[in-house]
Amino acid sequence: MVEPIFIGAGRIGRALARRAAQRGLEAPLLGRHDAWDVLEAPQGQPIALCVRNDDLGAVLARVPAHRHTDLVFLQNGMLRDWLREHDLELATRGLLFFAVPDRNAEPQPGGVTPLWGPHAQALAGWLRSLDLPAEAVHAAAFANVELEKLLWNTCLGVVCQARHCSVAQAATAHAGLLAELAIELARLGRPALGADVDDAALVERMVAYSVQLGDYRAAVKEWPWRNGWFVAEAARLGRTCPVHGALLAQAGIST
Repeated sequence: MVEPIFIGAGRIGRALARRAAQRGLEAPLLGRHDAWDVLEAPQGQPIALCVRNDDLGAVLARVPAHRHTDLVFLQNGMLRDWLREHDLELATRGLLFFAVPDRNAEPQPGGVTPLWGPHAQALAGWLRSLDLPAEAVHAAAFANVELEKLLWNTCLGVVCQARHCSVAQAATAHAGLLAELAIELARLGRPALGADVDDAALVERMVAYSVQLGDYRAAVKEWPWRNGWFVAEAARLGRTCPVHGALLAQAGIST
């Protein structure tokens, strides 16, 4: 089994390294203050990035150029523009479907983690060895999940913040509003990602997942990668998103 190197000693990176150690597996974990000499080795070993989106530029600057093809991006949000700008469009991508509530918590699976790209099979197998469901998927399937997760983070964040409610309440008491918002933003996200998910199925899964999370309260976060991307994309295309705009205003966010 090809064991990955992890960059990012936060909740996700620490949880994965800890679980690997419990099973007798190696998983080198590099933090910002560590030496990264191990990355000078020849290419071939996956390098999984468990860092915030805003830290990706600084991380990429420290990774030797010959290892860029080994990078595995596990971030949420609209990452494709950034990847395109850095000639990393064909890099391995993953969308984590497990939660780590705090730095000492065990990963809590919430679905199957999809991976796409050169190291997808290797990393999916490694995650499964940790009892974390994962699978390698083709590009079209990944794009569909990517859109749904982007919309979940974007829509639930602003609805919860604007209406002072949990995600479950957003999906029940504000179900109509949530659906209207998701459909409005999907019209921007679908062509940008090349996704093919119909509105009804998208909203149905968004509601079902939100109800499962109960009292969790989302908020508007990582602005350039989520809500801010939709605002910028609408402006670029000369489109209006009145539902999104009204909710941002109610949430106290100026665009």
